[in-house]
Amino acid sequence: MEVPGLAHNITSPLSPCEGMIKDLSLDAIQLCERDGSKSQDGSISEMEELPVPQNIKISNITCDSFKICWDMEPRSKERITHYFIDLNKKENKNSNKFKHKDVPTKLVAKAVPLPMTVRGHWFLSPRTEYTVAVQTASKQTDGDYAVSEWSEIIEFCTADYSTVHLNQLLEKAEVIAGRMLRFSVFYRNQNKEYFDHAREVQGNRMLPSVKDNSGSHGSPISGKLEGIFFSCNTEFNTGKPPQDSPYGRHRFEIRADALFNPDTNLYFGDFYCMYTAYHYVILVLAPKGSRGDEFCKQRLPALDISNNRFLTCKQNEEGDGGLVFHHAQDVILEVIYTEPLDLALGTVAEISGHQLMSLSTVNAKKDPSCKTCNISVGR
Repeated sequence: MEVPGLAHNITSPLSPCEGMIKDLSLDAIQLCERDGSKSQDGSISEMEELPVPQNIKISNITCDSFKICWDMEPRSKERITHYFIDLNKKENKNSNKFKHKDVPTKLVAKAVPLPMTVRGHWFLSPRTEYTVAVQTASKQTDGDYAVSEWSEIIEFCTADYSTVHLNQLLEKAEVIAGRMLRFSVFYRNQNKEYFDHAREVQGNRMLPSVKDNSGSHGSPISGKLEGIFFSCNTEFNTGKPPQDSPYGRHRFEIRADALFNPDTNLYFGDFYCMYTAYHYVILVLAPKGSRGDEFCKQRLPALDISNNRFLTCKQNEEGDGGLVFHHAQDVILEVIYTEPLDLALGTVAEISGHQLMSLSTVNAKKDPSCKTCNISVGR
């Protein structure tokens, strides 16, 4: 059973919740403290007669929900009418009172059978550490509440997006992908020192590194998947890679079929924007059976390499029968290749354009207000 929500008669511009409990007074909420201190005016009384939740357990954690249960002493159990749940982001765990500004994370639930589910994307975010404490409460005839002492404080962390959530992002991205344009190379821009290091220290190879925290906060690849970022977008008028880049003046180019072919699996990783009109799609190219492939199989939606809205590899039905490649026109593709790459497989040359640092996506934060690339889960 889900927590119904917050106290309905507490009006707050910060609270978007609807359908909440209607009978909890603001005075009662303000007087609830985790240290169990009693009210000075007696509006909350008989604290010692209500059982304090013990041995709290958190389970079934998702990106925007969790189940909670606890043990209670049998005395006065029949008097419990509500549970007060104090949920805070871990960095704010010293905010222990029911303050007006904190209403969106102070939950009130009717005393339902345990375990119960706490769910709500307006106050739970993916990949976020929280603290939770619980009080039992008994509604009095005058509308005020008798409450127990606060339980112990429990810490937990919400989960990444599941494949269900990623499929919702995928569907949104497909809507704006646009028509497909032909391309022939993948490319990676970096500074000269990056390629010198690859030659002199890494055996002439580019090595995978852990993906940063750019994009959706709930993305299961951020901080976990190892790979090498490539681009493949082309200029509309020339059909070639652009000469400007935010990442450096030196560019490694490699034939598309060296990274993308029938022995490669393709996965959808993310869809986001950075407070601009541009939208980014992250795709993962993983050679079949590789460690990166096994990682993605468990976490990301797989795409048909010959039939999807973002990046395709097909047999050419004309000419030499080789492979032909197309990318989506209306999104910027960020392609992660999960294996090391020898520089001898491509070429490194200096580009003639500018290094436009403002276009960098390194640790870029997703715009949470964009209706195009957000889903109704987490924040």
